[in-house]
Amino acid sequence: MGLIYVNPEGPDHSGEPLSAAAAIRATFGNMGMNDEETVALIAGGHTLGKTHGAGPTSNVGPDPEAAPIEEQGLGWASTYGSGVGADAITSGLEVVWTQTPTQWSNYFFENLFKYEWVQTRSPAGAIQFEAVDAPEIIPDPFDPSKKRKPTMLVTDLTLRFDPEFEKISRRFLNDPQAFNEAFARAWFKLTHRDMGPKSRYIGPEVPKEDLIWQDPLPQPIYNPTEQDIIDLKFAIADSGLSVSELVSVAWASASTFRGGDKRGGANGARLALMPQRDWDVNAAAVRALPVLEKIQKESGKASLADIIVLAGVVGVEKAASAAGLSIHVPFAPGRVDARQDQTDIEMFELLEPIADGFRNYRARLDVSTTESLLIDKAQQLTLTAPEMTALVGGMRVLGANFDGSKNGVFTDRVGVLSNDFFVNLLDMRYEWKATDESKELFEGRDRETGEVKYTASRADLVFGSNSVLRAVAEVYASSDAHEKFVKDFVAAWVKVMNLDRFDLL
Repeated sequence: MGLIYVNPEGPDHSGEPLSAAAAIRATFGNMGMNDEETVALIAGGHTLGKTHGAGPTSNVGPDPEAAPIEEQGLGWASTYGSGVGADAITSGLEVVWTQTPTQWSNYFFENLFKYEWVQTRSPAGAIQFEAVDAPEIIPDPFDPSKKRKPTMLVTDLTLRFDPEFEKISRRFLNDPQAFNEAFARAWFKLTHRDMGPKSRYIGPEVPKEDLIWQDPLPQPIYNPTEQDIIDLKFAIADSGLSVSELVSVAWASASTFRGGDKRGGANGARLALMPQRDWDVNAAAVRALPVLEKIQKESGKASLADIIVLAGVVGVEKAASAAGLSIHVPFAPGRVDARQDQTDIEMFELLEPIADGFRNYRARLDVSTTESLLIDKAQQLTLTAPEMTALVGGMRVLGANFDGSKNGVFTDRVGVLSNDFFVNLLDMRYEWKATDESKELFEGRDRETGEVKYTASRADLVFGSNSVLRAVAEVYASSDAHEKFVKDFVAAWVKVMNLDRFDLL
């Protein structure tokens, strides 16, 4: 499975505690933890238990996927003694941190600062540290008649030698209650931060306190009637915003949702707050915000979050009507508007997309392939392959690309919800060739005249090259599939708009 957090022997098995600080901060920072929470989690986790390195790791068999079929998915079979208990080998490190490894205590910090530490190796050969000037005060886990000297991981000593970590660690050393409180809060955050807002919690132990990492929302203050919604739709339609702008602002607001941790989404209208309103990918969407904010203030009937989503409804319905179809896009009001002080700017910055294939946007070329990033985005939005395909095809013809790019806009009727994207993508009249060696952008030339008709990114051409996606594209490209495509697009669109509406479930 590989390392979950950081290499406990230091970067590249260097055995250097100080050099591990950057990796620790990066890893725990990606989990939304600051320095205090990081120290509390490491120390608290290492107050209890031990690591396992009774013998050389060469005695441990392959992981479950690589193990022989007869191991039935278990893997890591050990040939060292019994393979369990005193013979257990997992990380290869053999460390017991405290005098009471089955009871909560402050011994981790006491031992960390009381003794001098020298580098040594575990029975498995892994780099770790031992308290050279300590008596044998650590109980042997399997023989009550034996004691050991305190031991630590390389990364444990980082909490003593990194200047900022040391300040926090010494405070916890001198104030065990502060450590207890910090660990309790950090542990709760660690184990609940993928559950979404507090409204999803159940049971009698739900904390009354609102914590900023839960992305708290205020109570609803609007309850728009059906007539209010109709009036708002007319106001949006008459606002002067184009179909592309209406669709873009709604997508920018809703598409931040991540199924992995239930964060992001349209509820809260955080598109209007920092940091989202400053993201490059949202430049076009933010330009439409003042118009919608004015409508919201003048009407006083709905939240800005609802009006942003309603703008997308108006855009899609107008585009379908222009294509000759009368479509009703479902809309469920009830969203609220978050305040800036309810928004953790630093943590929301982690939601900024490095790519959004639905908008043909990519900020960096050093991370995976464009088509892989599109699929990753779709997975975070909990979309199926057909849903992703319908959305991309629809957003291309609606002109929702980042910065007005023409890549993938395989239509002469921008703003009309047609199936032109699929028809022209699969049209054999066009031959596709990369524009340069990076093979990120392509030109579609008429095979007879050589004229460049369209341009595309990898996030466009994948729908013709991948066998699964091509099969879906061929359905939508069919001469009798226009209405099916529009209905599928609307269903997928509404799904994305409502991903964070846990109150509708």
